[in-house]
Amino acid sequence: MKKLILVLIIAGFSLTGNSQEDPKINWMTFEEAVAAQKKNPKKIMMDMFTVWCGPCRMLDKNTFQQKDLVKYVNENYYAVKFNAEGDGEVSFKEQKFSNPNYNPAKKRGRNSQHELASAFGVTAYPTILFLDEKASLLAPVKGYHNAKQLELYLKVFGSNAYKKITSKEDFIAYQKEFKSDFKD
Repeated sequence: MKKLILVLIIAGFSLTGNSQEDPKINWMTFEEAVAAQKKNPKKIMMDMFTVWCGPCRMLDKNTFQQKDLVKYVNENYYAVKFNAEGDGEVSFKEQKFSNPNYNPAKKRGRNSQHELASAFGVTAYPTILFLDEKASLLAPVKGYHNAKQLELYLKVFGSNAYKKITSKEDFIAYQKEFKSDFKD
């Protein structure tokens, strides 16, 4: 009888634990996001990462799993994950971008930078790029940020508040007045 109760308890935990999967960011390729913008204009949040970057993995494990952040990104942005040292070819604004110096033997370590990352001026990893509805660069945000730290940038661009910020002082004032809605 005790074994039967134990089995039922374990089964109950298994069912409730899997009954509703945690929400995930709807990642897409850069080309898919640019094409989607033509049908339904939204900004792009682009995670420029590398396979060897520890803080990039922390973004995936911690920041990009936070439920409020996931919901906000999925509602307000096209989310792109882009390996800034990968070997794929990308067509963008009538140009082709690739990584001509890519070395397949180094696919798990440091490699040469992809031309698209260079075109956006990426110099560190991770860098999250915010692009407007026409895929023009609004701003790069370098380094690891937890969900509450990244929320500031998601909302300043997502709400178009950045259009009223014309100086460093304006941004500092925005930061001071900003109230986080994301839960820990």
